[in-house]
Amino acid sequence: MSLKLNLVVENPDIADQFEIIEEETKNINSPSNLYIKGPYMMAEGVNRNNRYYPLAELEREVGRYNDEMVKPGRAMGELNHPSSADVDLERACHIVTELKQDGNVFYGKSKVLTTPCGQIVRSLINDGVKVGMSSRALGTLEEKAEYNQVNNLKLVAVDCVADPSYSSAFVNGILESKQWVLADDGKYEEIYDQFEESVSNLPKKNVDEYLRERFLSFINSI
Repeated sequence: MSLKLNLVVENPDIADQFEIIEEETKNINSPSNLYIKGPYMMAEGVNRNNRYYPLAELEREVGRYNDEMVKPGRAMGELNHPSSADVDLERACHIVTELKQDGNVFYGKSKVLTTPCGQIVRSLINDGVKVGMSSRALGTLEEKAEYNQVNNLKLVAVDCVADPSYSSAFVNGILESKQWVLADDGKYEEIYDQFEESVSNLPKKNVDEYLRERFLSFINSI
């Protein structure tokens, strides 16, 4: 049975601690390398979006993300949060090079890329614009008395965002992609997996009839 997952985007409450690092390259004709360093994620505390991340969830998922994405050089992030759970390479602006835990806070370091979106980030920084990092992940939201607890976390990316002057400027992410649909309760469901599971559970002789009914239902809904 597939989980109903929401796309959740966050910025830690300590986002004003980001540091910009510029490192000269060996080739004097090449531009310097620009890095953004600071707190990327925080656990065991209710954040500005009224969400609570158990430490065990972040430890597990950051470990996986380090192994599968950071170490192989695949941990790219986009300029601003998109509305999908995929990383668009055309919008990549930085790549996470470090992601380490210090207590309940996970600190990261990212290299600004020379891509078009990376050049925008570099220009913003040079013009004095304050930027920060904001996580994008899939997870289930469990309602508690005073907050929503995030479970079944799957970190998708860490995106580069502007740091607004007030916390409500950080939007809650929504997911819109071909594999998901908005349900009546406001959550997103992975309808393809549910459809595939429904077909697999049918007796073989009823599969054609089931597919015909679904096709006719789709035509009538247009």
